[in-house]
Amino acid sequence: MSQFIHIGFGNIVNTDKIIAVVSPESAPIKRLVQKAKEDGTAVDATQGRRTKAVLVMEDSRIILSALLPETICARTQGREARGTAGREEEAGEE
Repeated sequence: MSQFIHIGFGNIVNTDKIIAVVSPESAPIKRLVQKAKEDGTAVDATQGRRTKAVLVMEDSRIILSALLPETICARTQGREARGTAGREEEAGEE
């Protein structure tokens, strides 16, 4: 049975399809995101906010999220990251 997690701003992702959740700061990830945008396989779920996590999916899609990788990881494990999840969304989703 598929499980879904909230990745911010009302966007939901199937956890069974996630390969990796990485920070967007490194040069290889920046190149990966740029290539996905050019190919049309990038999904921007940041609602105009700063990208804090990049989700690499099974079908070669890239999803950009405004939540921290730690927060997304905690949600996939069925718990909220202590103190970070609420603050991120309170600051950005209003």
